[in-house]
Amino acid sequence: MKFRNFKTVPRIIFGRGAYNQLVDVVDEQRTSDDDFAVFIVDPSQRGKDTETRLPAREQDLILWADVGEEPKTTYVDALTDLVQRYRDGQLPVSVVGIGGGSVMDIAKAVSLMLTNPGGAARYQGWDLIENPAVHHVGVPTLSGTGAEASRTAVLTGPEKKLGLNSDYTVFDQVVLDPELIRDVPKNQWFYTGMDCYIHCVESLEGTYLNEFSKSYGEKAMELCRQVYLDDHPDKDDKLMMASWMGGMSIAYSQVGACHALSYGLSYVFGYRHGIGNCIAFNVLDEFYPEGVAEFREMVKKHDIDLPQNLSKNWSDEEIARMVQIAKGLAPLWDNVYGSGWEEKVTDELLTDLYRRM
Repeated sequence: MKFRNFKTVPRIIFGRGAYNQLVDVVDEQRTSDDDFAVFIVDPSQRGKDTETRLPAREQDLILWADVGEEPKTTYVDALTDLVQRYRDGQLPVSVVGIGGGSVMDIAKAVSLMLTNPGGAARYQGWDLIENPAVHHVGVPTLSGTGAEASRTAVLTGPEKKLGLNSDYTVFDQVVLDPELIRDVPKNQWFYTGMDCYIHCVESLEGTYLNEFSKSYGEKAMELCRQVYLDDHPDKDDKLMMASWMGGMSIAYSQVGACHALSYGLSYVFGYRHGIGNCIAFNVLDEFYPEGVAEFREMVKKHDIDLPQNLSKNWSDEEIARMVQIAKGLAPLWDNVYGSGWEEKVTDELLTDLYRRM
């Protein structure tokens, strides 16, 4: 038996006020006064301490990310071209993503495309990246996606929504500062945090489960419960660590049915990943009965108005397209059913699930 030899983030700073050390992280990569870094920042951070304390030098490039929709391969290609033209082809010493999962995925993808030719859509899949990325740093201002820990940058391409999955995708450095997530709006805080909770459910109930993923998944789920059921006073610290551990849990396992269905929702209707997961998870009683029941308890506790009865406005063609996308995510269904999943994941099953949303 051959075991996966996967890469994890080699350097991590955690703690309240850790953001102040970002200047040291970036400056460590500079070897001359002419070196420049690229900061890709979520627009939600405008006017906040995150912006005023941004450790950018005069020659650095600051890009305010467009996060109005899920990140697209075409957008990554456009940003990559902008960075390449900024200094006539000179590579930055570091690409720093400051924001939620979308911004961190964009930063990871740009750092990869600066050293891999042909456009981001070419690399949607598993282990297609050929060359190491530019040094890249993740600074989450929203917790739940696990993007800071994962080996993927999830992008919507011309044919599918799928990540750039590779060891080269993993951040070289992550800065985890719980102070940066304290003012997140309630709905966004909930939907993104549920991405972490759902990671744990899918990992812990999947066929890929092992003691590595189980250890991280169980602790992440415990922290999610403290945050969303117990309202723990240190909930920001706990949610940030839950996000990290949830991401680590699927590093040696895989997500499952909810994420497969959510990818279809995002591609066809543009739903953001967190809310898309919640819409999909709410109809998966047959797959994850205990997890769905507890999820609904969290929805009720925090008075979340979860969108329902959406399918009444969907055409047969739109549903068929979502079915095609969801069905194409083989590793996810293998984690749900194991070998022979192709016989169980039928068009009829997936159509029925989408019709319930």
